[in-house]
Amino acid sequence: MALALPIDSAANDLLNRDPLARILGMVLDQQIPMEKAFSSPYVLAQRLGHDLDAGELAGYDPEQLIAVFAQPPALHRFPKAMAARVQEVCQVIVDRYDGDAAGLWTGVTDGRELFDRIAGLPGFGKQKAQIFLALLGKRFDVRPQGWQEAAGGYGDPDAYRSVADVTDGESLRRVREYKQQMKAAAKAKAAG
Repeated sequence: MALALPIDSAANDLLNRDPLARILGMVLDQQIPMEKAFSSPYVLAQRLGHDLDAGELAGYDPEQLIAVFAQPPALHRFPKAMAARVQEVCQVIVDRYDGDAAGLWTGVTDGRELFDRIAGLPGFGKQKAQIFLALLGKRFDVRPQGWQEAAGGYGDPDAYRSVADVTDGESLRRVREYKQQMKAAAKAKAAG
């Protein structure tokens, strides 16, 4: 299994071989298209001139990292906020997992523990943590006992709800339809 997003093949390759790239893609996956979010770790690595390193990013001069994020084309529509968020997440990876991003899921006893670890990352609320847990389970075979339950509806093997379910253009279309339906339902509920 692997991630197969409709993005540059080199960006997919990075996501598939680098756990930190996966985490950073998920960090950036808000208020921009998922293709942009998950290709940005590759662009970041290109701009840095080497593979991503949690320790380096955590210790990067904040103003310089903002400049790297803001360089056209910007890595996110909010380069300042997301550069800071990436640094916060990388600092947690350094502090809790010795800089090894895969340490986030290595050695967990069950899905609840994995969910709690993911939810402990800055910016990862319940929904984002469940989506990332589903991504790990569905695309990277990280499947501790109870992972699907901990991922909620995102763990459903027949779901088309998130990046965890994207394998090609058709599945991306179905995920986008689901997201549009959820936004419409939330809007109707707020209006009603």
